[in-house]
Amino acid sequence: MTTADVRMAEVAALIGDPARANILSALMGGQALTAGELVRAAGVSPQTTSGHLAKLADGRLIACIKQGRHRYYRIATPRVAEMLEGIMAVVADAPPRHRPPSKLDEAMRNARTCYDHVAGKLGVALTDALCARGHLVLTREGGEITDSGAAFFERFGVDLAAARHRRRIFCRPCLDWTERRPHLGGTVGAVLAQRCLDLKWLQRMRDSRALLITPAGRQGLSETFGLSL
Repeated sequence: MTTADVRMAEVAALIGDPARANILSALMGGQALTAGELVRAAGVSPQTTSGHLAKLADGRLIACIKQGRHRYYRIATPRVAEMLEGIMAVVADAPPRHRPPSKLDEAMRNARTCYDHVAGKLGVALTDALCARGHLVLTREGGEITDSGAAFFERFGVDLAAARHRRRIFCRPCLDWTERRPHLGGTVGAVLAQRCLDLKWLQRMRDSRALLITPAGRQGLSETFGLSL
């Protein structure tokens, strides 16, 4: 067995524990969370959660940020988030379990955060709208913002020039595990999501990755992207 094989098995074992999977899923909302908030997500005791957080940090799947007396946890890198989203896509193709859908399931399908960009029906619709208007070109390998797209984002209040300096893939498709079609990921997907949140078009649901579209959001998304929601 190669070193890479051993490492892959170690990472799979870290993710395979139900409590740790719950922690990682909660952090896929894109926000840094405290250990107390992650206790609720993990569904185990604070002491057990602390042990799980230590293991995930040692495995470099999460990072700890210290602010004063508080510690916040987040997904370590966008690459880890991409891996987790890929696992969710594989899970979506697995045989379904007999569990009636909940209101939260429906909310997650409508709109949610995929680490730091918008996923679900809304994420795919935003991506389709940008492509249809010639602002975005997506392939399996990556994506490109066109000249008209750069002008559009500038009018929308997004500084793409600054976004290009971030240490991550600038523009890429991300396979949506509920819609089975790509939504916009990378830095462009992140700044687009943040702009929608800053405009208060979208609001985060408490203790969930689901996003709520506000009345102002419905109007803004319709006028700006041509979306009927």
